[in-house]
Amino acid sequence: MMVNTTNPSNPSNPANLDALESAVAATEDATGLHCPMPILRTKKALAKLEAGQLLKVLTTDKAARMDLTVFCQQTGHVLHAQTSQADSDISVHYIQKRQP
Repeated sequence: MMVNTTNPSNPSNPANLDALESAVAATEDATGLHCPMPILRTKKALAKLEAGQLLKVLTTDKAARMDLTVFCQQTGHVLHAQTSQADSDISVHYIQKRQP
């Protein structure tokens, strides 16, 4: 499993991924979708969450990793981690909805 954490307070180890998994409030499956659909689906899913809640987004689009990173930078949401597995095309992104 490759882990790319974007939050320096969240070192890349499986225990932290387990903690993120246990905190997930909703999951958005954007597998099979291409740009800009993963971003649009993520935005819509985040709109349904309360501030501070965690969204798990599943993607297969290679551009989604960078797109979601930029989306979070521009909108103030926190991208805690992005993971991918060598034996799968699926990437998992953990995004916390910004505080108002």
